[in-house]
Amino acid sequence: MSVLSKEHKTPSLKKEETQKNWFLIDAKGKTLGRLCSEVASRLRGKHKPTFTPNQDCGDGIIIINASQVNVTGNKRTEKVYYHHSRYPGGMKTRTFDQLVNKDPERIILEGVKGMLPKSRLGSAMLTHCRVFADDRHNLQSQKPVKLEI
Repeated sequence: MSVLSKEHKTPSLKKEETQKNWFLIDAKGKTLGRLCSEVASRLRGKHKPTFTPNQDCGDGIIIINASQVNVTGNKRTEKVYYHHSRYPGGMKTRTFDQLVNKDPERIILEGVKGMLPKSRLGSAMLTHCRVFADDRHNLQSQKPVKLEI
């Protein structure tokens, strides 16, 4: 049994050593689940060779045209989103079509949130995801790079 020397250890990044870039993704015509899984992976930083599971080392993501995202099969009419007010009888339900008309940003945010870690780290990662219903956004100062998925 050999002991690895210090220079052969897997590097573990600290929060100060991470580098965040911003990417712009157009959701027009994209499938919801495939889009959300790619966004969640980039928010975690799994595409980087310096990925550290216990650090927020992912990139920032800006998603535009959230109202034009696609779903397959009958999900447009049968997929149901639930919200509870925490009062008795406070369950509210909306179908995918209703939510696209009322709050299209929530569809993508809920999909991405479900694919991130269920911890404070996952909540911190989700803050780096910004979703907009149409093709305008107010994050030009981040200089986002267009990303094709």
